[in-house]
Amino acid sequence: MPAASTLHHWIPMPDGRRLAARLWMPEGAGPFPAILEYLPYRKRDGTAARDETTHRVFAAEGYACLRVDIAGTGDSDGAFDDEYSEQELRDGEAVLAWIAAQPWCTGQVGMIGISWGGFNGLQLAFRQPEALKAVVTVASAVDRYADDIHFMGGCLVADNASWGAQMFAYLTRPTDPELRPDWREDWISRMENVPFSAADWMRHPLRDGYWKHGSVCEDWSAIKAPVLAITGWADPYVNTPPALAANLSVPAKAMTGPWEHRYAHLSKLGPADFHSEVLGWFDRWLKQEENGAEDLPAYRAFMQEHFNPTAQNTPRKGRWVAEADWPSLNVSEAAWHLVPGGFAETAGQGVLAVRSPAHTGQASGYFCPGMRIDNELAGDQSEDDALSVCFDSAALDAPLELLGRARLRLRFAADKPVAQIVARLCDVSPEGVSQRITFRPLNLTHCTSHETPEPLVPGQVYEAEIALNECAHRLRAGHRLRLALSTSYWPMIWPAPEAAEVTLHLEGCALYLPLRAARAEIDPANPGPAQDYPVLRAAELRAPAARSERRVLDDSTVLLETFDDFGETRDPYHGLATGSDVTMGYAIHPDDPASARFETQWRFTFEREGWQVAIDTENTMHCDGQNFYLTRKLRATEGADETEVLTKEWAETLPRGLL
Repeated sequence: MPAASTLHHWIPMPDGRRLAARLWMPEGAGPFPAILEYLPYRKRDGTAARDETTHRVFAAEGYACLRVDIAGTGDSDGAFDDEYSEQELRDGEAVLAWIAAQPWCTGQVGMIGISWGGFNGLQLAFRQPEALKAVVTVASAVDRYADDIHFMGGCLVADNASWGAQMFAYLTRPTDPELRPDWREDWISRMENVPFSAADWMRHPLRDGYWKHGSVCEDWSAIKAPVLAITGWADPYVNTPPALAANLSVPAKAMTGPWEHRYAHLSKLGPADFHSEVLGWFDRWLKQEENGAEDLPAYRAFMQEHFNPTAQNTPRKGRWVAEADWPSLNVSEAAWHLVPGGFAETAGQGVLAVRSPAHTGQASGYFCPGMRIDNELAGDQSEDDALSVCFDSAALDAPLELLGRARLRLRFAADKPVAQIVARLCDVSPEGVSQRITFRPLNLTHCTSHETPEPLVPGQVYEAEIALNECAHRLRAGHRLRLALSTSYWPMIWPAPEAAEVTLHLEGCALYLPLRAARAEIDPANPGPAQDYPVLRAAELRAPAARSERRVLDDSTVLLETFDDFGETRDPYHGLATGSDVTMGYAIHPDDPASARFETQWRFTFEREGWQVAIDTENTMHCDGQNFYLTRKLRATEGADETEVLTKEWAETLPRGLL
């Protein structure tokens, strides 16, 4: 075991529970400022490889670093209840206070995290614990309803089901017997009482108090700790960094690179020097070094350009740009009015119908690239464009740069009480290759409110506005800008209950583009290439493997099947061997949105000398016009002969309402 690392440490909670932590200490006498990462993903095995690449580097630069397992996960005591729950955040405050009170700590604590850890870092800053002095949040959201993995634009994100299934598998894993003599009793309790998260989240289809809890946009002024916000264009959480830079009153900086849902130094799309960004931020606010972090541009962005988009991980093309302030006077809004087939300087006339087959969206990629091994990015959009209603610009005479959120204003009617519209902006090359720049769906019953939606009256004319997701994209001369509109986007968005036709009244339809002016660039302070970092020297017992296949069945059902074997490894420090794999399937018939179906199977294995367990989980979700149907099944075994420990099944039927 490395001298600078304590593989296991208990942090006491006020009610007597203990949270499991790993601690990395710098060399020297101290005291030191501290960095906390607080997750449910198991420091013992789940994030061990990633942690080796981050916390060991930060500790070498003079920080005490802790990876803490949330209650009821990893080796921590207690029961897990929900993501970002009051228990989680209250415990987080206790962890921060405990760290600050240790003799090896200066009392100055920062939080870092990607996704879950990025969320709770912001949420804890919102609660203003005394010890928390700075935050680095990566791939998080400021509005849990608008910009997370559950709902977008009032539409149900299909990944709500897959993420719920993944958490189901994650939460049924046992503690390590080496650390918890009560591991078996605790394991059975975890499995018996694991939340049905996918169903629980779907019980809140509107922006109610459940989602407002933990949404820091409810009061921007509550955050007092300086925030560095980072994400990548292939990541779903693109709206957060510029929103924080625009709205926080404390120092806040935004940076968006080409990356997927991974820390930037681990990205497969163009790894960058994540470590220097983090250390520069924490050095300024935890060590009080005058290093100019507060003078960084408000918004640094990788301005992407057209490349041949594929589902496979390939490097992006583009350059870094920066805006000293955000919002920036260098970005202005231009109105492009919709007319049949294209755009005009003045309002269009007449009507245009949008009605898409239910399988439109096959080139959408996965909602959260970075969770699978590969084959998860958006590909050439031409196939989906052909199933959509498209508005194309003329071939551009000069390059056009977009930075910010385009807005789409619509005047429309629908022929069904529930309908969706999905807007995509695409960069179309002279050869006809269509690259998605940005997108956003809208459940049209939410056209006036996400809190009090109403069924559409067929034939009645409504107005709506869609703020598409943040983007930074440069279209070259000769390329065309395309707006593609569809009434479905599967498998990213769960479809409406029946096929609907949306009629656009063109006199009220316009696209508002955030145009970035050409100018002499300020220093973008780009992160540069990734530096060398330590890696976990785990023994590989089974190599990773993946496959992805789309098929059309005899009855015309479109089926997407994927398999990811994450392999099996043995930890070099404590000897635990872990393995996992997942199979997923998405099916839909082009003529029947209610035929949408999702299913997945996860398998986890754990083994050390004299101890072996396995957990197999299955999840399904399907629907009809009135309800959603969710099932899940668990089978846990022990020993080389896989003696059954527990088998259990659950089922939920949830009314669709206006989804």
